[in-house]
Amino acid sequence: MNSEYPFYVYILSSNSHELLIGFTDNLKLRIAEHRASTTRASRVFQLVHMEGFHDPLEALHRQAQLKAWPRARKHAFIDRFNPTWRDLAQDL
Repeated sequence: MNSEYPFYVYILSSNSHELLIGFTDNLKLRIAEHRASTTRASRVFQLVHMEGFHDPLEALHRQAQLKAWPRARKHAFIDRFNPTWRDLAQDL
């Protein structure tokens, strides 16, 4: 993870490839919170994509853009940049 970015948009995935898209200023902490959650979102545990931003408004815009995409487009996007759907949190 490049620590020069103060804001991140991320995509988490479950084993069944259910996706959760979020925005944070502390990626490590936010992933830990998702993994510790007992809610429906707790099934979403693998970091499959992240993008860093300097501007929080730009990051929020990107988050909204990704959320608006149909499921198939989101999956194709992840397949393009992370074809094995590897858990990128291991690198944080």
